[in-house]
Amino acid sequence: MSIKVVNDKCTGCGLCLKVCPVNAIEIRNKPARQDLAGGGSKGGKAVILSNCTLCGACVDVCKFEAIVITKEEKKAKLGYKGVWVFAERKGDLLHDVGIELLSCGRNIADKLGVELVSVLAGDHCETDAQNLIQHGADKVFILKDSRLNNAEIGFLTRAFSDLAEREKPEVILFGATSLGRSLAPRIAGRLNTGLTADCTELDVDVDKKLLLQTRPAFGGNIMATIITPEMRPQMATVRPKVMKKPVPNTAGKGEVITITPSVDTEDQLTKILRTIREEKEVVDLQEADIIVSGGRGIGKKENFTLIQQLAKVLGGAVGASRATVDAGWIPSYHQVGQTGKTVQPKLYIACGISGAIQHQVGMRSSDIIIAINKDPNAPIFDIATYGIVGNLFEIIPALIKQLKK
Repeated sequence: MSIKVVNDKCTGCGLCLKVCPVNAIEIRNKPARQDLAGGGSKGGKAVILSNCTLCGACVDVCKFEAIVITKEEKKAKLGYKGVWVFAERKGDLLHDVGIELLSCGRNIADKLGVELVSVLAGDHCETDAQNLIQHGADKVFILKDSRLNNAEIGFLTRAFSDLAEREKPEVILFGATSLGRSLAPRIAGRLNTGLTADCTELDVDVDKKLLLQTRPAFGGNIMATIITPEMRPQMATVRPKVMKKPVPNTAGKGEVITITPSVDTEDQLTKILRTIREEKEVVDLQEADIIVSGGRGIGKKENFTLIQQLAKVLGGAVGASRATVDAGWIPSYHQVGQTGKTVQPKLYIACGISGAIQHQVGMRSSDIIIAINKDPNAPIFDIATYGIVGNLFEIIPALIKQLKK
């Protein structure tokens, strides 16, 4: 958007100065005092300074319609069509988030009456492409280049941005994974558009063709719905395990288009030398069907062995609250919640976790929630399927003993 003063209408009255919240207006070239006495204008002309935020307060207060904000239609809605989902790969396998996003992508595409497209990167992707079609994609673009196999961010940014500039999708969705959170803002910058991060819900205003991007804000105390009214494409990253996977249709058909991207060594920003896992036997939280999480109620770092034992007996993963991570009791990649991971297991066992809203955001979509806490008024019991009020140091060993039988 841009703002300008229509000098022929401006009287220099100064009303706009009084309402500007950032002091971005000056009155310049004021006439001499005797001119005013003769019935001339009250002042000079308003001038908009570079720190203007385009809030519009001056436009609303001007009685003479001398200040005008113009919406630039450079990219808005012209020629942009289709919903895209980036289908991330982990090694040789599709990341679940790329399939999960096809469910909300399908909903948005159907409401807008456009195609749902998946974008794959790397070589040997043909089987994955068919998998995406069976889960709802109408079309799959394969950016075929072996240099894209390792998710090298520079190559991916160039390849994806070039394709998006050419094809002009209206909406692009990424998983809020470590790769998606790094790739999406780079592409948004290249495409000169906006990006909403870590969304937990997506919908669309069909009449205005606006993507409604909802995410937690202010520490999870409110849910904000964000729109991108002017620029295209509309982009968002979505947390894994927030959306349910669509039911596959083995008879589903779609188009697969293979593209050789134009990338060279100048696009390479980083080089992955090797991948090191701190815990070789750790189960990925976002892939686990069973999660046992420990909170501040476990008392100290050493007591996490009790959580680990229960998780091992159940064949599940170990989770944690932010309080235990901040205390240094367990590494941060175990953290569940708004500032950690969003999970959706079949069974979630919360041990000594009070259940603040920030933690609930990350696990409340679990199929079954069992809460163990000595405080009967703990918020976790409000969302628990089953609640056990008592001492976890008595309850968990008893559970382990019975499960081993």
